[in-house]
Amino acid sequence: MVNPVSIRFRRAEVLDQLKAEASARKVSSSALAEELIEEGLRSRCHPLVTFRDGPTGRRPGLPGGPDIWEVIGGLFGGDVPADDRIPRAADLFGLTPQLVSAALDYYAMFTEEIDHEIAENLAVADAAEATWRRRQELLTG
Repeated sequence: MVNPVSIRFRRAEVLDQLKAEASARKVSSSALAEELIEEGLRSRCHPLVTFRDGPTGRRPGLPGGPDIWEVIGGLFGGDVPADDRIPRAADLFGLTPQLVSAALDYYAMFTEEIDHEIAENLAVADAAEATWRRRQELLTG
């Protein structure tokens, strides 16, 4: 459902930037504004999480570090006691425990979204491995 709202910009250059960026991304100004507002609101709740473009679109990550889905996969992968998971993930990714906790906090709020990213990336990895295996079969004959 569409929920229309009117926004008045005090500075014309902000609106000009929005329109230029929307045009460059080939999306409407409204769609870009909604994306930016949503990311801004999420950033207020999770200041250690950033958003970036990538092959699967915009996604949350840690500044200068991995995507949230990658941290969560490392946090819950393997047979590690609960008390050791944050230190283990911090060591695995070269992060501070504070950043791993920030990823976990984000995951707690947006579990479905991150679970979807994990599943999507696993499917892509499985497809790539299947292609590689088939190539190996063809080459070795």
